[in-house]
Amino acid sequence: MESSNGKESVMSMEINEGMEVNEGIEESNFESNEIERNKMGIMRALVEREDPSSKDVDDFMIRRFLRARDLDIEKASTLFLKYLSWRKSFVPNGSISESEIPRDLAHNKLFMQGLDKTGRPIVVVFGGRHKRTKLEEFKRFVVYSLDKISARMPAGKEKFVSIADLEGWGYVNSDIRGYLAALSILQDCYPERLGKLYLVHVPYVFMTAWKMVYPFIDNKTKKKIVFVENKKLSSTLLSDIDESQLPDTYGGKLPLVPIQDC
Repeated sequence: MESSNGKESVMSMEINEGMEVNEGIEESNFESNEIERNKMGIMRALVEREDPSSKDVDDFMIRRFLRARDLDIEKASTLFLKYLSWRKSFVPNGSISESEIPRDLAHNKLFMQGLDKTGRPIVVVFGGRHKRTKLEEFKRFVVYSLDKISARMPAGKEKFVSIADLEGWGYVNSDIRGYLAALSILQDCYPERLGKLYLVHVPYVFMTAWKMVYPFIDNKTKKKIVFVENKKLSSTLLSDIDESQLPDTYGGKLPLVPIQDC
């Protein structure tokens, strides 16, 4: 962020308003309270009656959808059944192959490496490397990536943290349709997977795109977003991530690994 002409302070006021970090209910080693467990049982019975394939889903997924809708069984069930229908049509083979997303993989923009201090995997996205591709391919890339991340969760964890690095981001990287599609997939199909999102090296020009996307971010997700000032980058990341686990591009010890190699 630029500090001249007061731009950095103006951005800080705009982007931090109403965005105090609140990570909500954590995994707690998969423990649930009695009320939550009872609601999980009711929701499972309901969705299995509507779609028998629900029987193949574990209780943790049921719980994530339930938590995403503040334990409202009806809303959570509706979201979950919509997800099952989407999954069958969008990922008919059960997974996205790399041959389906060659252009997005070629951008070399998504990496996974290390764990934060609570044991959640770290995902790094370089927004300045993103180029618009066909929307359907980009959506497949998002699903491919989230499936990879989810499959590599350490035991006892359900969430990941992400560093979105926007250094070099400009209008050529602006892809509002793509951003909204990715947001929809994350919120509606992978609820309660994102633990925290750090936005770093944010250029002022990014605010144009941010203001268009922000209204579509649900309140739970908004509370997980942290805009990091350049001068506080190291201290902010090290407060949540040990140096031994921090990617080397931010002064840590671990080299980044492309998502396709994870």
